[in-house]
This record gives sequence, structure tokens and C-alpha cells, in this order.
Amino acid sequence: MFKSLYNKVLLWAQHPKAKSYLFVLSVSESSFFPIPPDVMLAPMCLAKPLRSYHYAFLTTLGSVLGGVIGYFIGLFSFGMLESFITMMHYEENLEVVKSWLSEWGFWAIFISGFSPIPYKLFTITAGLLSMAFLPFVIASIIGRGSRFFLVAFLVSLGGEALRHKLNDYIEHIGWLVTGFVIVGIVIYKLI
Repeated sequence: MFKSLYNKVLLWAQHPKAKSYLFVLSVSESSFFPIPPDVMLAPMCLAKPLRSYHYAFLTTLGSVLGGVIGYFIGLFSFGMLESFITMMHYEENLEVVKSWLSEWGFWAIFISGFSPIPYKLFTITAGLLSMAFLPFVIASIIGRGSRFFLVAFLVSLGGEALRHKLNDYIEHIGWLVTGFVIVGIVIYKLI
């Protein structure tokens, strides 16, 4: 099951329009879409390791552009998003982000590139709180760029050998991750 999905993702990563899809996914994830671009970046780096840093740059550029869009959404139209935030159960995360941005500003945006809290919450909240725009953009470039270039570096380190190893073990990895997700959901529901 997971092996066929893995092979499909690698094929999608080699699609002629894959770079465009990666860019659009990066823009949308930073402002409103729930799926992070890593799900496309990593397979694209696996499929073409010599292009890894190009893909990381493209992802960073798209993510920062999406972050700017998110910033302006928060600045000008946050009221329209409140129902979406409630629907996605982000209220508690939003309060955490507000306190982080109020206390740490630039550093909160920088760290958000690696945070489990969705980056879009940081971008929209930065606009909502009218954070200074230039520090917001600089922190986004450094934080998101660090994340995506790290992904590209780690995946390209493995290169073709990693691609074949993953192919051999993808079923075990897939079921292990599925098990962790199920256990995590059960623990979350019980607590």
C-alpha cells in the first residue's frame, strides 16, 4: 500500500509542472492551506538530488510570499477568518501565537519555521498585531529558508541510496507512522 503511494509521489515529483505545484503549495500553505510543502519538496529532492537547493529556494520564496499574503489577511480581514480558525480548532494555538509574537516578535517568526504550530497562524497573527513588516519578512526568509534548505540538504545527502532504501522499507515506515498517529489521536482524546 505505502510502496505504491511512495512510487506515485516520486512520479509526481518528476512531473513537468512539479516546480509550479511546489511553488503554489508553498504560497498557499503559508496563508491558508493546511498541507506543508515538505510533502512535495522531499520527494522532488529525492527524484532529482542535484536540483535540491533550487527546490528549497523555490519553496522558501513561495512560503515567504504566502507569509506576506497571510500578514495582510491578518492586517485587513481577520474577522472573516475567525470561523475558519474555530473550524480548524486553532483557537488555543492562536492564543499561544499571540503571546509569543507579543513577547518575542522577530524570534517568534523565525522559530515558527520549525514549530509544530502551523506557520499560517504566525503570519496572520503578525498582521493582526501589526508587527513591523520588514522584521517579519526577514525572520520569515531566515526561518522558512533554514527549514527548507535543511530538508533539501538531508534528503540530498542520501541521494539515490536513500531513494532505494526508502523503497525497501516504506511499508514498515508507513505502518509505523500510522500507528504513531493513531496512538497520538487516542492519547489526545483521552487527555
